Amino acid sequence: MLDFYEVTGILPSEQQEEKYRTEVLKDLWVCLVSREASIAGRKEVLNGKAKFGILGDGKELPQVALARAFRKGDFRSGYYRDQTLVFALGMGDLEDFFGQLYADTQNDPFSKGRQMNNHFATALIDERGEWLRHTERNNCSADISPTAGQMSRGLGLALASKQYRIHGELDLERKFSVQGNEVIFCTIGDASTSEGVFWESLNAAAVARVPMAVSIWDDGYGISVPKDLQTVKANISKALSGFEKQEEGNGIMIYEVLGNDYPALVATYDAAIAHTRKNHVPCLIHVNELTQPLGHSTSGSHERYKSEDRLLYEKEADGIEHFIQWIITTGICDETTIDDLRQKARVYTLEKKQAAWEKVKKQSSAWKQKLTAIVSSFPKNQTELVASYLKEFETALNPGLATMMKYAFRMDWALKNKGFVSAELSDFMKMIKSESESRYHTHLYSSSKKSALNVEMIPAVYSPDAPVLSGHEIINRFFDKKFEQMPALMAFGEDVGKIGGVNQGFAGLQEKYGDDRIFDAGIREWTIMGEAIGLAMRGFRPIAEIQYLDYLIYGISPLSDDLATLRYRSGGQQMAPVIIRTRGHRLEGIWHAGSPMGMLLNSLRGMYIAVPRNMTQAAGFYNTLLKSDDPGIIIESLNGYRLKEKLPDNLVHFTLELGVPEILLEGEDLTLVSYGSVLREAFHAIELLKQKNISVELIDVQTLLPFDRHQLILESLRKTNKLVILDEDIPGGASAYMFNQILEVQDGWHHLDMKPLTITAKEHRTPYGTDGDYFTKPNAESIAGEILDFMNRYRA
Repeated sequence: MLDFYEVTGILPSEQQEEKYRTEVLKDLWVCLVSREASIAGRKEVLNGKAKFGILGDGKELPQVALARAFRKGDFRSGYYRDQTLVFALGMGDLEDFFGQLYADTQNDPFSKGRQMNNHFATALIDERGEWLRHTERNNCSADISPTAGQMSRGLGLALASKQYRIHGELDLERKFSVQGNEVIFCTIGDASTSEGVFWESLNAAAVARVPMAVSIWDDGYGISVPKDLQTVKANISKALSGFEKQEEGNGIMIYEVLGNDYPALVATYDAAIAHTRKNHVPCLIHVNELTQPLGHSTSGSHERYKSEDRLLYEKEADGIEHFIQWIITTGICDETTIDDLRQKARVYTLEKKQAAWEKVKKQSSAWKQKLTAIVSSFPKNQTELVASYLKEFETALNPGLATMMKYAFRMDWALKNKGFVSAELSDFMKMIKSESESRYHTHLYSSSKKSALNVEMIPAVYSPDAPVLSGHEIINRFFDKKFEQMPALMAFGEDVGKIGGVNQGFAGLQEKYGDDRIFDAGIREWTIMGEAIGLAMRGFRPIAEIQYLDYLIYGISPLSDDLATLRYRSGGQQMAPVIIRTRGHRLEGIWHAGSPMGMLLNSLRGMYIAVPRNMTQAAGFYNTLLKSDDPGIIIESLNGYRLKEKLPDNLVHFTLELGVPEILLEGEDLTLVSYGSVLREAFHAIELLKQKNISVELIDVQTLLPFDRHQLILESLRKTNKLVILDEDIPGGASAYMFNQILEVQDGWHHLDMKPLTITAKEHRTPYGTDGDYFTKPNAESIAGEILDFMNRYRA
């Protein structure tokens, strides 16, 4: 732990009194080094070596106390002030800390240079995508910057502990849990408790009775806004008093403790965590009167908004100084020892900072030498053309890949303007692009053998006498068989449990498989998403339901900021193979007939999006995703549950390939591309168009992410030379995305004989009632009419 024994010369001891002394001094050492890291980190930003600093100064003392209660197998779900905790638990060291500050992709173990500093993560999977043994590690779920966003993920991680306590048979190897004893430590700043997800998560944790321990670091401010303008009663634990657990019923245990009182902090964490670990009662530890010696971040100075009295108070209330006074007063050591530790902490931090910087310089120097050598080999007349760029480049301080590319490109540009071509310079730029590709453009999706794109395709098989069932019966039978097949499968959401879902997909299944596997959730979309994320990060296979697609907006933040970015922001070290189940496109009214696919496409890269036209296709996509280690969302057709379908013999085994459209009708005159519920309107429109001798090739894209991986639509365009896109989203929504994919990515524009057409819903939400729906959404008549006009323009 930060080389405590090696640097300080203090020796470990088994003698009880000496052992306690050593442990206290080790905690002090971690605090001192962490503070020096904050000071040095701020300076590195201000001197231009790093871009931005968000630091943990003033929060050191409660974090070493928390670390004492942390056990192997536990998880941290925290935020960007927790460097001291990370140091204390050995999740990272100083060189790791500064490597991330410098955005060093080779030496940032937390995010591979993808996140700003103080955003931590530990590996949960290996390089092959296989789960590591979480029970042998101190685990850290990958941080995100959105304030309070960690809360719902923490809830899900804690729910996994509860499930493992109930279902120990699911993890006999104890890879994920030891009898559900793992506590999830959520940390949050006091100002962020104003976020709705904080309250939503605490409420859900209390109702579910999960082992979640929430630490609130309260330094009195949210950037410049004091807490009396943020929190009722200016005290979050008082504001939460109604949540406090009584003798009977559920609730949370609430503790309030001063942030500069080391013995009280240690005692509080020891008692609180022991109770939560044993009894699965969530707790909240409100650590009050913390300070922020360096201000909120490197972007400004807190002198702008704090009074002189407040600034003086923050010096007097500093937790480290109070800790030192307590150490001296109790006779643990004297001032000379303290001074020695301070000096060694300062020197040690600067040495590690310099070591991290030398790694950056070494990489930069190697690339710089390559480019300089290439330019030095130019003939004199060419060297003169790039002399000004070369001079600027040589004075650049440790240039990164962006600077290398910038100057290489401009030199190449200048040479080509005069008719010169440097193959070496071109090769150098290709090397830079290749390097940047591996550094920054990997791990958005899984590349393991379990990737959803690698799942073996198994076609649906039908008996001659296959029964014909309603869509809701198809999907209900599918879930029944799937829950029998997969013990780690869970499903939950609004009305999913007792009544089996508003469209009866889980009807009767809670009674059969138990209310711990199929259960109801409150009206709290954000935390339903968070529960799914946390469960999936610990080995479960959750299907989290959002009742209608319109409601997904409430859950878009955890999906976009957390789930979709998880694999990417952790540099491929974490995954959460979640399936989000919802339904949409067509029903009734403004908030029950939405199809906001453009929003999903633009915010959920990192997830796959399937848009099945019926329930059999939906089952195929569930099978595919449940065999994979990728997250996805399956949007069932709201008006498809009562339509009749044949039941496949291999309902729980057949799979559908993601990114492979299906030609539903062959035609010669134009290619009509669409998906989901509106395909049924398209079929009716095509029947009308046949009366006008217009032959339409109808293609169901089936998934939007990924989109037409094998360019089937392009092959259709080669035949028809005309493109129409049909979409229930607003103009410029998913239709614009499909245009980009077909015309630009696939180069489909080469095969068009005329301007393509989009047929979409109107810009406003869908009004309530049959007439409002008819004149807002595409329907058979409007589709047929627009395509007829389209063909008349072509024939004119």
